[in-house]
Amino acid sequence: MAEKVVVQRLGPVTTLRLSREEAANAINVEMALAIAQTIDAFAADDSARVLVVTGTGDRAFCAGGDLNELLEITDHAQADRAGPLGFARLDPGKPTIAAVNGHCYGGGLELALWCDWRVAAENAQFGALNRRWGLTLIDGGTQRLPRIVGFGNAMWLICTGCRIDAQRAFQIGLVQELVPAGEALPRALELAHTLARLPQPALIADRRGVVASTGQPLHAGLDLEARVGRAVMRDPDVIQRLTEYREHHA
Repeated sequence: MAEKVVVQRLGPVTTLRLSREEAANAINVEMALAIAQTIDAFAADDSARVLVVTGTGDRAFCAGGDLNELLEITDHAQADRAGPLGFARLDPGKPTIAAVNGHCYGGGLELALWCDWRVAAENAQFGALNRRWGLTLIDGGTQRLPRIVGFGNAMWLICTGCRIDAQRAFQIGLVQELVPAGEALPRALELAHTLARLPQPALIADRRGVVASTGQPLHAGLDLEARVGRAVMRDPDVIQRLTEYREHHA
């Protein structure tokens, strides 16, 4: 079976590529564990300076958590330490860039938000589509989105579950660079190699300062999000909807 999370080293730059194209790169338990392992390895390797996160194919960056495994994804071995999808609570202490192609929904949006900034192709679409399933964002979305796009934009996106295109995402600050279709990863890699050539102590110190400037400690917000989100995941209606989905798609 092909790897569902593909990691590649390009000198000082590490790429993490979700590789489950047939499922729009949705994250299952196996992938969540691999994502956490990759971030840990990147953080521990002094020669690895920048991490670029992307998805396989033009269709999707990541469509979110795999609905067939959402009943299990909050309880795997790394869920408490790293977050259900394997990244929310981890900070490698070094720059991270998302190269967003196609659909970026739910947990995929949270993965893009986890990165320090986002380069998006013109065909990218963003949304908290978990809303249609009655699910909460439990991998940092309620905490990172308002920090990035502001309270009103975050509330609008989260409460309505609407989709926005790459141009609108760029306008509200969700995306920092907008590039032609197919160019998100090359541009992200170009930026990553530029960062990797800079003096690292100052870059790391400045990044750390920016991360510390966001008001309420992120972990306090993540604790709140986890308590609320896990309670929702135990709701009988949610369990019934996900069970019906699983049985229908078995």
